[in-house]
Amino acid sequence: MPKTCSEGPTLRLRLHGPTMGTRWSVTCDAAPELDRERLCEALRATVEQVDAQMSPWKPDSDLMRLNRADVDAWLDLPAPTLQVLACALEINRLSAGAFDPAVGDLVEAWGFGPVRDAPDAAAIRAARDQARSPAHQRLELDLGLGRARKRAPVQLDLCGIAKGYAVDRMVDVLRRHGVAHALAALDGELRALGSQADGRPWPVALESPQAGRRAVHGVIEMEDLAVATSGDYRRFVQVGQARVAHTMDGRQAAPVHNGVASVTVLAATCMDADAWATALLVAGPGEGLALARRRGLEALWLLRRAGELVEIGLGRFGSGPPPAATRTEIERA
Repeated sequence: MPKTCSEGPTLRLRLHGPTMGTRWSVTCDAAPELDRERLCEALRATVEQVDAQMSPWKPDSDLMRLNRADVDAWLDLPAPTLQVLACALEINRLSAGAFDPAVGDLVEAWGFGPVRDAPDAAAIRAARDQARSPAHQRLELDLGLGRARKRAPVQLDLCGIAKGYAVDRMVDVLRRHGVAHALAALDGELRALGSQADGRPWPVALESPQAGRRAVHGVIEMEDLAVATSGDYRRFVQVGQARVAHTMDGRQAAPVHNGVASVTVLAATCMDADAWATALLVAGPGEGLALARRRGLEALWLLRRAGELVEIGLGRFGSGPPPAATRTEIERA
C-alpha cells in the first residue's frame, strides 16, 4: 500500500546493481508514476562513469592515465576527476598526510592492487625507499583549464574517496528525477536524501568490525546526512600470524596497524565522510581524536583492546554508544 506525504502518495522502491567490486543500492519513496527503469539506468551510468574515470583497476581510466603521465607534463582530465583530486589533496593537507591519495605504489606492493594479490618484498622495499613528500606538493591542479600535472613521481589511488563521491552523484541523479526521500549506498558509504516519506529518519546500521561475517553494532538515524566507515576487517592479507589491512599510512610507508578496528564519520557529503573516515583510521585514536576536534568532525572509533571493542565518540557519537537494533528492525523501516 502506498505511503503518503505532503507531496502525495509514494511507493517504496529498491534499486541496485554491481560496481567497483561491490554493489550500489538505493531505497527511495517515490511517486507512483516515476519511471523506475529510467532512474535505475541513470544511477547505473553515474556510478560506472565514476569507476571509468577513477578506478585503479581499469588501465584506461583517467586516474591511470595520470599515473602513467610524465612528471611536469600537463594532462587534460574530466571535471569530476579533478573535483575528487582537489578534495583529496585538501584533506591530505588538513590531515597532515593521514589521508594520502599518493599511496598507489604501497597498495600495489602489499597485494591490494590489480597486479598482485599477495605482498611482494622487493616491491615493498622499493615503495618504502621512494621519497614521500606530501601528495598536495607532488600534484598540481589547474581547475580553470581542466588539467593536472605531477611535480614529482607519484602513483595515485582514490579508493578512499571515490566511492563516497559516487554516492553523492547518485543523490544528484535522484534529485534530477524528482525523488526527495531516499537512501543511497555504495559499500560502507551512505547518504540520506531527506527523510522517509512518512517523516521518519532513515535508520542506518553501523557494522560490527568482524572479519568474515556481517553483524550490526548499532544504528544511527539520518536525514540529509552522509556517513562512511573505514576499517581493518573487510580487506586484508594474511602474513604469517599477522593480518595486514588494506589501508596504507603514507607517512610510515606501511599498512595501518594502530589497534583501530573502524572509524565512522558523519558529514554533509559522502565524499567528505569517506575521506575523513580514512584519515581518522590512519591517524589513530590519539592524533585522530585531536584532529577530529580541530575540524569539528562527528566520529566514532571502535578500538581493539584486550579482545574487546572500546568506543570513543565525538558529536552525535559522544554521548554514548549508538542504540542497538536488529537487522530485522532496519529492514522493516
